[in-house]
Amino acid sequence: MCCSGFFVYLVAVKRQPIKRTPVLIALGVIVLIGLIQWRHFAFLDSLERITYDLRVRQALEYAPPAATNLGFVFIDDASIAFVRTNRTLGYRFGLYWPRQVYGRLVEELAAQGARAVALDIILGELRPDPMVRMADDRLLESDDFFALQMRHAGNVILAVPPDLTPPPLFLTNALALGDIATHKDYPDGVLRRAQAFRVYRKWHSAFRQVEADPEFGVDLRQARLEPRQVVLPRPGGDDIKVPLDQEGNFDLADFAGDKLPPGVARKAKPFTEERLWHMGIVLAAQELALDLAKAEVDLQRGRITLRGARGMERVIPVDAEGCFCIDWSLPPNHPRLTQEAIQELLLQDRLRLDGRTNELKNLWNGKLVVVGSSATGNDLTDRGATPLRADTLLVSQHWNVANSVITGRFIHQPPLAVELALIALLGAVTALLTWKLRVLIASGLVALLVVAYVVFAFVLYVQTRCWLPLVLPVAGALLMTHVCLVTWRVVFEQAERRRVKSIFSRIVSPKIVNELLAAETLSLGGARRETTVFFADVRGFTEFTDASQERVAERVRKQHLTGAAAEACFDEQAKETLDTVNLYLGVIADTVIRQDGTLDKFIGDCVMAFWGAPTPNPKHAVACVRAAIEAQQAVYQLNRQRSEENRKREFENLVRVAAGSPPLPLLPILLLGSGINTGMATVGLMGSAVEMQNYTVFGREVNLASRLESASGRGRIFIGQTTYEQLLRDDPALAATCVELPPRDLKGFRAAVKAYEVPWRSPGTPPLEEEFPITAGTDTTSVTGFIQRGGG
Repeated sequence: MCCSGFFVYLVAVKRQPIKRTPVLIALGVIVLIGLIQWRHFAFLDSLERITYDLRVRQALEYAPPAATNLGFVFIDDASIAFVRTNRTLGYRFGLYWPRQVYGRLVEELAAQGARAVALDIILGELRPDPMVRMADDRLLESDDFFALQMRHAGNVILAVPPDLTPPPLFLTNALALGDIATHKDYPDGVLRRAQAFRVYRKWHSAFRQVEADPEFGVDLRQARLEPRQVVLPRPGGDDIKVPLDQEGNFDLADFAGDKLPPGVARKAKPFTEERLWHMGIVLAAQELALDLAKAEVDLQRGRITLRGARGMERVIPVDAEGCFCIDWSLPPNHPRLTQEAIQELLLQDRLRLDGRTNELKNLWNGKLVVVGSSATGNDLTDRGATPLRADTLLVSQHWNVANSVITGRFIHQPPLAVELALIALLGAVTALLTWKLRVLIASGLVALLVVAYVVFAFVLYVQTRCWLPLVLPVAGALLMTHVCLVTWRVVFEQAERRRVKSIFSRIVSPKIVNELLAAETLSLGGARRETTVFFADVRGFTEFTDASQERVAERVRKQHLTGAAAEACFDEQAKETLDTVNLYLGVIADTVIRQDGTLDKFIGDCVMAFWGAPTPNPKHAVACVRAAIEAQQAVYQLNRQRSEENRKREFENLVRVAAGSPPLPLLPILLLGSGINTGMATVGLMGSAVEMQNYTVFGREVNLASRLESASGRGRIFIGQTTYEQLLRDDPALAATCVELPPRDLKGFRAAVKAYEVPWRSPGTPPLEEEFPITAGTDTTSVTGFIQRGGG
């Protein structure tokens, strides 16, 4: 009974880390995944983008809201061949086409009533192309003809790439400019995002004139803004330096000299910085009458707000760089996208000029038109990878961006805080399932949770264009948490359960169980090893038990208790006795375990332990003696606490007796006798090979340790000659404190045994019997005697 009670206490203590460990594992995984999500590692981002591409392609299976007035005029290989060979148009040109071709396209689209025409065509400089004969027989430069048609149409949006700006002739006649830069993700080169705008410099006309003059050879893209001057680099010549005043203005006289007309302001800014909006946004702005010049840009909050007439408003979700994900809802073959080859419109223009209006058709009234290339194998190629497929017309980004702005449907990514909260929630749910349920059931439920989350993420994107992260929540919060906890359960928890079962079935120490589990071939025969054996007996326990039983018997007699009531009194006394001895035995056992000893068994009120097996310890004698000293000191501290409690109870009992209440029993004060011996002994499993086994040590040297304990009396530690010799070798300072005892006869030994006492208290301290005057046999009602002796 006493051993079982102690092990209940031991297992309760040992199981506390088990309850905390899964929480710490789950918390550690969640924190790790959260840090990874926060830091955005490139490899994981690439995996996440792959899942995004799958969602984009899946969304094409459904019919999302789409504008019905978007169109694509394409230039393909057939268009190039037609313009080069067909005589119907009245002209034939090979690559590169004169600008009059685009002028005639703009003319025809304007005639058909197109709302806006976005030309995704690079127009970097003026060219000396063939002249254009007008209806009145005038001849115009091809570039002038194109500019004239743009001015008449009033709806042309010119493309501006990052490293090129159209000539002023085109800029001044176009309706607006549109950025056509592409922002492909690294390292897969897939176009998933677009930048809402970029800032570019719009130079003063004086600087543009310098750039246009070949004599100077200036490229304004290479210009540098330095303190108090603008530097225009010239290849092969001295740089041109234009001074600036304190306000950053230059003097026009530096360019025009004395030719500056009177009344003209002499000071001006060399350039202004303006936002160049994405061509798709510019296209949509024409449809919704959005005022891009008054856009509210808040990159910190991740939003750009565009407003127009009649309360029209569009909020574009962007990142810190002003980029947003393109909603690829309208691939080039989409049925809602009006499409026509450029040569068809050029033929229409020819028919219109010839007056053959009855043969005309009109596809483009009120349309927002994107003009771009779908040709292959030449400089007009504009294809690349998008989430839709590896080979996609990149010009399609323009009408997809325009469609998002028109329909107000954008791709949203949750804030980082939401992503971290999602990871924490999934990790917590997974941890709960894994910890509370059996492994197979938990694995099945976690797999279902993974499928449910993936399906939810796909459906959410299809329905709302919300891009929930998949890789880290699934691979990290769900799978990694589950795998870590399952691994812990399999590797550690199952071993811990086996250990606990072994403790209850064999009543041995955890270290013995670990060796038994690791060494399945241990035999009952055991092995001879040098060990140091420790016996510690609780002195006064027998007197305490007898006194307790007498008090209970006296109480039963006085109160005339019989039957169940009497049994209850005796059971209560047995419980108190067991609690007391378990308290003292627990202190000793804890000390043994702390000092890496092997807790062998409990023999009534005695503890048996040994060092040197099952795990080797070259200083087992020193470890054992130090454990004995620590055990005595621990019991001493326990007795001091109980003695202090007894003093409090004595004063409290004065009040209770005066009030007619029964006094509280005083706590028994028990001491410890210890015996230690070192020598060769047999170590191994003892008992039935099928049923009960106990890992123990036995032999002559073990018996000697038991006899030394019997002779040690109260509060003393006796050690054998061999133990003392090993102390001399391994811890001379400790050996020097030992006191040699006269040889004595011990039961079972023919010759007198030489022994030593190990002091554990400071010299000059009073004997333990004087320090703890309340002995185990003192009657708990001694308050009456205390009063009679004049203590009150």
